[in-house]
Amino acid sequence: MMDRYSPLQKAGLYVAIAVFLIFMLLPFFEMFMTSLRPMDHLFRSPYQFWSDSFSFEAYSKMWVTVPLLGRYIVNSIFIAGSVTALTMIFVVPAAYAYARLDFPFKSASLGIFLAVNMFTGAVLLIPLYRVLNTLGLLNTYWAMIVPGVAFLIPTGIWLLRSYLEKIPRELEEAAFVDGASRLYTLRRVVLPLAVPGMIVVGVSVFIAAYAQQFLFAITFNQERSYQPLPAGLFEFIGYQTTTWNEMMAAALVGVLPVMVIFLFLQKYLVAGLTAGAVKE
Repeated sequence: MMDRYSPLQKAGLYVAIAVFLIFMLLPFFEMFMTSLRPMDHLFRSPYQFWSDSFSFEAYSKMWVTVPLLGRYIVNSIFIAGSVTALTMIFVVPAAYAYARLDFPFKSASLGIFLAVNMFTGAVLLIPLYRVLNTLGLLNTYWAMIVPGVAFLIPTGIWLLRSYLEKIPRELEEAAFVDGASRLYTLRRVVLPLAVPGMIVVGVSVFIAAYAQQFLFAITFNQERSYQPLPAGLFEFIGYQTTTWNEMMAAALVGVLPVMVIFLFLQKYLVAGLTAGAVKE
């Protein structure tokens, strides 16, 4: 495919990719460098990129400064995983219905789902607090799982519906001719073909659930044992000083689960993102 471009166009493309990667990766690189610097080197003026006292001390001290750090990381993974599993349970049949069935207000409801994505969680914090308080879910894992599922179902439906529409209808019609029910066809024909798309949607939902935990945690949960990592990072902020190097180290360690997921599912992510990009 690259043969269609001239050498100058290829050079420009590589430069654009390099600039994009720099902007994407530079914050993580600076976080890593900050975690290696001692506190008295972080605010030197003028700014010094390189330090003669780099060490990994922050990565060991952060567990002492915040003893529950490991629990916070496990909580984040558990909450994001639970949100992803529950969201996919609702998203798969709903996306299939929107991709294959005709029913009243189909387009209008899809538009409503899209409009829901325009609102951030901050807009609905007070109503959500009252609902969760009435249900007795405050200060539990459910206080963060339920809002996460509610906010991410519309996004999952839109993403998976687009993928399911690319699966040929002829495959399902052939199953119907053989006497298969729609539920059997969904389970045996459609879902095996939709695995790459489901993985893309699942990873997207997991990342979104992992990222939005802070707002819900500080509002709906005051129990430290249920707090996720984003809220737990606040414990590195003291009354008189903030251990920025340890905070950056903890944040990088907290990002590792998402990076591991990307590494293991990279093949399926690429397949899901590029499916339907080329028309035959």
